[in-house]
Amino acid sequence: MLEVENLTVTYPDGTKAVDQVSFTIPKGEHVALIGANGAGKSSLILSLVGVIPSQGKIQVDDVTLSSKTIQEIRKKIGIVFQNPDDQLFLPTIYDDIAFGPRNLGIDEKTIEYRVNDRLQLLGISHLKNKSALKMSGGEKRLAALASILAMKPSIMVLDEPTAFLDPKARRNLINILKSLPHTMLIATHDLTFAKEVCENCIILKKGKVFAQGKSEDLLYNVQLMDEGGVEAIGV
Repeated sequence: MLEVENLTVTYPDGTKAVDQVSFTIPKGEHVALIGANGAGKSSLILSLVGVIPSQGKIQVDDVTLSSKTIQEIRKKIGIVFQNPDDQLFLPTIYDDIAFGPRNLGIDEKTIEYRVNDRLQLLGISHLKNKSALKMSGGEKRLAALASILAMKPSIMVLDEPTAFLDPKARRNLINILKSLPHTMLIATHDLTFAKEVCENCIILKKGKVFAQGKSEDLLYNVQLMDEGGVEAIGV
């Protein structure tokens, strides 16, 4: 479970990128984070793992984010960034996926099992010994996802996961995300994707929660989405 209470992110110039945001995501639920550019989505995501300082409460399961628990929180929350190249930087995909577990001091036999298991889970075992430099956008996206899954997080946070994907790769990613049991917070501009993958959604506007509820109730509401600065599905 992810619980956020009165979360506020203030930048040095006084700008409140996130302003008193509160929400709870129960275990296993997928929630979309919707909002126009500048609404505060990225700032919120980075604050969840302490990359950006914040005020308020962030709690994962029974652990509350603090200077003493930040490493534990980062083990529990896995972030898949918008650009897979930010996460894939080693000679082979095997090494990229193994990187996180190796940093935790996990033995190589266990790492080998985790890497192969995640590759098989996502249907990309054939990429094991390839370089990300020679892969498609969809393949990179799945490899980046595998690198996070290898860390065994309880919560997955994804930033614009369908960006730059062709229709086939997008459909493949949708099917995979729907099959995973993890609690998820997914920042996206792809509203049809959000409707299909996420039961609920949170709409941010100027750093505040503008609306939250069932995806099917909000994402087709033309007036509400227009007031929130986002175009409704089908408009």
